Amino acid sequence: MNAATLAAKPLGTPSLVRMVSTVSADPQPQAVAATIEEVPPKPVRAPGVALGKRLLPLTKAIVPPIFGFALLIGVWAMVAMKGSIPGPLQTWDAAVVLFSDPFYSNGPNDQGIGWNVLSSLKRVAVGFGFAALVGIPAGFIIGRFAFMNSMVSPIISLLRPVSPLAWLPIGLMVFKQADPAATWTIFICSIWPMIINTAVGVQRVPRDYMNVARVLDLSEWKIVTRILFPSVLPYMLTGIRLSIGTAWLVIVAAEMLTGGVGIGFWVWDEWNNLKVEHIIIAIFVIGIVGLALEQMLILIARRFSYGNA
Repeated sequence: MNAATLAAKPLGTPSLVRMVSTVSADPQPQAVAATIEEVPPKPVRAPGVALGKRLLPLTKAIVPPIFGFALLIGVWAMVAMKGSIPGPLQTWDAAVVLFSDPFYSNGPNDQGIGWNVLSSLKRVAVGFGFAALVGIPAGFIIGRFAFMNSMVSPIISLLRPVSPLAWLPIGLMVFKQADPAATWTIFICSIWPMIINTAVGVQRVPRDYMNVARVLDLSEWKIVTRILFPSVLPYMLTGIRLSIGTAWLVIVAAEMLTGGVGIGFWVWDEWNNLKVEHIIIAIFVIGIVGLALEQMLILIARRFSYGNA
């Protein structure tokens, strides 16, 4: 492009003009010439397009659950129109009154729903803790030694399908009290997923790792802490997550049979008082608490999974 063409171009055109110096082989200063070339402007993306792309995954994650809950409430309302159960609006009004004071206490058999949930969580924590203390080491032993695996596997296969509530009379007979009997039921139903998943994790550790440990003459403690535990941790956390869901599921039924304080006993007591809307509220509370426990353990599992710091 020559000087005449450049002068003929009107001012304010959208194209950019860049000056590029070209140096020839001649070492004289006059050999430096100026070349003018046009650089097209960069396309500018509209802010709305970028914002829409960022909101699309969020929309896909939120909209389907909203439609699902709307469908559930719609079916619930249609069933309630026949008069068999309280409707959503009646249940909502009862929930507002119920959660206005969830921690009242008028005696051991008349307490708010908050105290009952905390009592159930306490029983689950104790029974689940004992199950973890016994089940996880037992899983390591069963997975590590073939003789122990052959000896214990038939016993686990025999006892694992037994309904957890079938163990409740044994607990009442041994402990003579309802509270430790419910804790015993939680223990016996929570231990199997932890044993099985931990043992499977130990058995799936690559044989190369164990061969290296044998060559280095590592002690059994170092094999467990340096090789087995990091490799088995994802399996172990999966067993813990399955166990906590089962424990929270069983405690409600166990408390219905044993009485006392707890969300299961509260549900049965409200049924005796013919407050069906409170039972529906308790169903949602039990589901929300169980979901929160499971999601908490999922976050812990992701935190300790490979590739996450």
